[in-house]
Amino acid sequence: MDRACTDCLVLAEDQDELKTFKAEVSAGLSASPKRLHSRFFYDKEGSDLFRSITRLPEYYLTDCELEILRKSGRKIVSLVGERQFNLVELGSGDGSKVIHLIDPVLAENRRLTYLPIDLSASALEALTGFLCRRSPNLDVRCIVAEYSPGLQWIKSHLEGPTMVLFLGSNLGNFDQAAAQAFLTEVREGLSPGDLLVIGLDLRKDIETMVRAYNDSEGVTAEFNLNLLRRINRQLGGNFYPSNFRYYSTYNPQNGGIDSFLISLRRQSVFIRELCATFDFEPGEPIYTEHSHKYSETEIQRLARQTGFVMEASFYDSRKYFVDWVWRVPG
Repeated sequence: MDRACTDCLVLAEDQDELKTFKAEVSAGLSASPKRLHSRFFYDKEGSDLFRSITRLPEYYLTDCELEILRKSGRKIVSLVGERQFNLVELGSGDGSKVIHLIDPVLAENRRLTYLPIDLSASALEALTGFLCRRSPNLDVRCIVAEYSPGLQWIKSHLEGPTMVLFLGSNLGNFDQAAAQAFLTEVREGLSPGDLLVIGLDLRKDIETMVRAYNDSEGVTAEFNLNLLRRINRQLGGNFYPSNFRYYSTYNPQNGGIDSFLISLRRQSVFIRELCATFDFEPGEPIYTEHSHKYSETEIQRLARQTGFVMEASFYDSRKYFVDWVWRVPG
C-alpha cells in the first residue's frame, strides 16, 4: 500500500477467517436443513462475480444507491457538522460509492480520516490503492478486523465525531434477530452524536425483486455455486457444482428473497479439512442467503429497538432503495 496515503492495522489474521470458515461449514452442513452463510461468498472469485452482478440490468440495487449518493452525498456528509471527522466503512467495497461522500468533504477543505474495516486484506489493498491514486492527500487507515472490534478500536484511539457507512443493503443478509443484534453492537461501538448511514432495499413488486436474484446470464447462480468451489479450494472438498442447481424465490412470510443450492441427485461429499462426509438426497437444499426487503414500518421499529434516532432519509427516484442516516442519541 502507498504509505504516503494509507496505514493499515491488523486485528485479525487470515488464519482466523479460515478457522471461522471451517467451523461455519461444519456446523452448516451438519444442520437440518443444511445451510452455508452468505458472508463466505466473497473470496476473490466471489468478489469478482459480485462485481459482475452489480452491472446486470436486473440488479437494480447498486444503480439505485449510486443515484442517491451522487445526488445527495454532500447533504449526507454535511449532517456531521464538524470540520474534521472519521468516516468508517463496514466492508471495503470498490470505492465507487464512498467517493461521492469523500469528494464533497475534500472540496470544502474539511479534514477526513477514512477507515474501511474488512477481514480481507487484499480487498482493502485494492480499495485504498484506488482511493490514493485519486486523492493522494486523503488520510486512509484500513483495519483488517471483524466490524465490532474495528469500531471499538476507533472509539478508543481516535477523537472527533464518526460517521459509519453500512451500504449496499448488506443488512438485508441478516434475519431480523441478527439485524437487531448487529445494529446494537454497532451503536455500542459509537459515541453520542455519531452517525450511521445504512443502505436498505425497500419492498416493491415481487417480479422486480425476484429478477434481481435470477438474472438471465446466470451470474448469480455462479456466485452461489462458487461457495462450493471455495470449500473445494480451501477445505479440500469434493463438491461437484454441476450436481447442484441454484434456486431463489420471494418468501412473503419473512419479507425477502431466499436462495438455495439444491442437490440434483443422491450424493456424498467429503471435506478433507473437516475429516467428514456429508450426504445429500435428491432435491435436498442448502440454504445460502436471505436478502431482506424492508418496509418503512420495519425500518422505524429497527431504529427504535437498537437505540438510534432517525435523522434523515435519501431515496432514489423510483423509491426502490433508501439510505437512512441514524444518530446515536445523547
